[in-house]
Amino acid sequence: MLKGLYTAYTGMINEQNRMDVLANNLANAATTGYKKEGTTSQAFDDVLAYKIKDESAVANLPKRIGVNTPGVKIGENYTDWSEGSFHETGNTYDIAIAGQGFFTVEFRSKASVDPVTGEQQEGTASIKYTRDGTFKLDNNGYLVTADGDRVLGTNNQYIRLDPLKTTNIDELGNISQNGTRIAKLQITDFTDYNYLEKYGENYYQPVEGATTQASNVKIYQGYLETSNIQVVQEMVNMIAIQRAYESNQKLIQTYDGSLEIAVNQLGKL
Repeated sequence: MLKGLYTAYTGMINEQNRMDVLANNLANAATTGYKKEGTTSQAFDDVLAYKIKDESAVANLPKRIGVNTPGVKIGENYTDWSEGSFHETGNTYDIAIAGQGFFTVEFRSKASVDPVTGEQQEGTASIKYTRDGTFKLDNNGYLVTADGDRVLGTNNQYIRLDPLKTTNIDELGNISQNGTRIAKLQITDFTDYNYLEKYGENYYQPVEGATTQASNVKIYQGYLETSNIQVVQEMVNMIAIQRAYESNQKLIQTYDGSLEIAVNQLGKL
């Protein structure tokens, strides 16, 4: 068998993975506070020996130690945490963070029905983090996200405001109405962002090993942080990925033609 077929095949799989990540970035180019993702890969000479049953390998095929697998191995995705530009909206409850840190939000899962008893069960609450500062007041006066999850102040307290009063938010995150301090936004930062994973559309949650640290940020009322995606650069990358995919595709077609000649013509001699 020609190993070049497998080399080109793994190259196509890798380019397809890159395209999937890039397409997701472009789809979220207008998402407030979104952080773009990237991909990594390893050449075969960097991974000459796999662990037995290495399920992270292409097609999840188990491989014995010492197997030389030509081609490319898909690595892990990563997040670009660079700050996006600010967009002025003038809305009272639109808030942007300048610096490293996240808004703290109480996320509540949707209510469900117990399959055994048929009783209605309330959704469970958990703490999530986001850079999306598109906030509003709900019917009860609580500060919530665009999806209705409550924004938390210091000590995980709910922030309840009077919609009829003028609201001011200073650079430290203190929320005041008519000159009276009501609450303070809880901004959470982490020592290592590698211990954060995405949750849902625009939330993050810590994994085991994550540790928090004091944040030194500035809060801007009436602004939103746009995504850090450069659409033109992503389009250029898309063209490069398409060309790389087509090159591997043509290589497979060339090998296929060579095999056809070997089987149908050389075999007659």
